[in-house]
Amino acid sequence: MPLNLISPNVIMVIATALIAILLFQPRLLNTPKWRAIVTPLASIIGSGFLVAGPILAHVAGNFAWIAMAALCALAWLFGAAIRQNIRLVEPVMEAEDPPAIILTLERASSFALAFAYFISVTYYLNLFASFALKSADIVDPLLIKSLSSAAIITLGAIGTWRGLRALENVEIVAVSIKLAMIGGLLCALLAAALIAVSNGNFALQPITHTTGTKEIGILLGLVILVQGFETSRYLGDTYDAKTRVASMRMAQIIATLIYITFIILITPYFEDDLPAVGGETQIIDMLAAVGTLVAPLIIVTAIASQISAAVADMNGAGGLLEAASNHKLSVSIGYLATAGVALIITWVADIFEIIVYASKAFVFYYGLQCITASVITFQQKSGLARLHVATFAVGAIFALLVLMFGLPVEGKG
Repeated sequence: MPLNLISPNVIMVIATALIAILLFQPRLLNTPKWRAIVTPLASIIGSGFLVAGPILAHVAGNFAWIAMAALCALAWLFGAAIRQNIRLVEPVMEAEDPPAIILTLERASSFALAFAYFISVTYYLNLFASFALKSADIVDPLLIKSLSSAAIITLGAIGTWRGLRALENVEIVAVSIKLAMIGGLLCALLAAALIAVSNGNFALQPITHTTGTKEIGILLGLVILVQGFETSRYLGDTYDAKTRVASMRMAQIIATLIYITFIILITPYFEDDLPAVGGETQIIDMLAAVGTLVAPLIIVTAIASQISAAVADMNGAGGLLEAASNHKLSVSIGYLATAGVALIITWVADIFEIIVYASKAFVFYYGLQCITASVITFQQKSGLARLHVATFAVGAIFALLVLMFGLPVEGKG
């Protein structure tokens, strides 16, 4: 059958269904290694998958895939530090009297990550509101803030009085659906590209942009797009260290391949400007030409993934606060604190500012993890260890650069 007779819509539906059938195989669902990969993978390619294209098009034009690769490389550097800490720091922390410097750094990391989760919940639920309202063709900052506030209050109330753990039971199902939809979208984009090539009308749009210190600052403020791999560090009650290290590495590799492939495939649909209002949902309009089913698929994926991610991070914040405070603060207090901070940030910042706040909060945590990895590795006293110390020190320097120079993207129009 000629390529131009194959609809990307049909390809997307068939591919989504086939991938879903594969992911819902009981043997796969019950495989510990796969379940260990799914948790960090779902976090990495969740919300970032939805906003990466339009923002990177604005920052880097048709070279957006290189910018995406740079972000993934930075994430790999931070991930390497966390994997080192799984191997070396966790056994030290389980000892009767861990070194004071390691104990201090780990406690500071827990508080830093809990605060990062406060902001990420804000980010997820503001995106949830944006995409939910976009389904009704509504782009109104006030309504977005109102709906996201209602979602924050609802989750905070449920968590405080009933707990959110029960809502996590649907995680593996929600994640499998999301991955199937993303796989279907990638297949549709590939089909559209092949059709364009076969018809001789494949072309990139002329995107006018400059690459200077401002654009580099914006890129540094986008680490949240590739965040999520650190969740492997906190699955110790379920998986051993070897499984968590391997699963985090594999999740980052898969996410990197998906992200770069996605950015390359959507490059022909890039637009010159990021609108000042509704830029976070521009991916829907950008890819409308691919097929009529693309917009509904993106919206369903966005709504489902943002709610599940917000529940996971609110749970994470509550648990980290309880552990870091030596159980002086309850998980319920953590839920209240998360909801309170999320509400404040929602009303004082726009979505692009929230992206930078979240990036800096996570990077502060990653920087502490890089310092911890440097300290624990230095104590190994070998030539190879010294090389690793230098690598983790570079990670800490990059974290500092993000904290100092990360900037929010500014839409036009």
